[in-house]
Amino acid sequence: MTPDINVLVLTGYGLNCDHETAHSFSLAGARPSRVHINSLIDGTMNLENFQILVFGGGFSWGDDHGAGVIQAIRMKTNIGDTLLKFIENGNLVMGICNGFQTLVNLGLLPGFDRDYTRRSVALTFNDCGNFRDQWVYLKINSDSPCIFTQGIDKLELPVRHGEGKFYSDASTLLHLETNNQVVLQYATSGYEPAGLTFPDNPNGSVSDIAGICDPSGRIFGLMPHPEAFHHPTNHPDWAREKEIAIRNGKTWTPEPAMGLKLFENAVHYFS
Repeated sequence: MTPDINVLVLTGYGLNCDHETAHSFSLAGARPSRVHINSLIDGTMNLENFQILVFGGGFSWGDDHGAGVIQAIRMKTNIGDTLLKFIENGNLVMGICNGFQTLVNLGLLPGFDRDYTRRSVALTFNDCGNFRDQWVYLKINSDSPCIFTQGIDKLELPVRHGEGKFYSDASTLLHLETNNQVVLQYATSGYEPAGLTFPDNPNGSVSDIAGICDPSGRIFGLMPHPEAFHHPTNHPDWAREKEIAIRNGKTWTPEPAMGLKLFENAVHYFS
């Protein structure tokens, strides 16, 4: 019998993707709980009761001091040791968009040498100078240890951000690539790396990086939103593809929602 997998999805102070994220984990067979950040800090909710922690998308504290900065400082100051123990116990952590920004500010990513306290990469303002809301193609590194992307070679997901440019110095980038911690790269429609070409790479991320993991593969951060593609009708082309099938006398059989597989992999990891 598959055990109950409890997922804590953070809410509060400008986070706004918690309902979709919780729903995606529910579809994947887990038992999600939307929990306000204050409930973790004041001890009302115990992180030890969960196997997966999700830092979701949105604009925590309005991104007034930089995307994910205040959330990272508040959590590190109040429950930093709790987060480290959660990771040490073999659990999973996922950061989506603003959550990814928070993870790098906390130092949970990239986690070189299992040091989850040192910040060594950044997510900063898009090179294009404005907020990007578009769908992107993503190439997945099959050699990555990332738990969430096992068995997947490509994705198509939406991005919604103004500070999504992944940046690091040359030595850090080499370390990430050598360790196969680069999980996702922005790509062309043929799923080849975008080569820093806009808009395939919507923000100017170095080496087209859209997501990374820690060396264990249990901590994963990405800028695109997998929770926004948990059903075939989330895709902007679904109605057109259905109509084309009907006009050609065929039955429309939609492709599975690509984003949902990431949540299923996380749940299956424990079962």
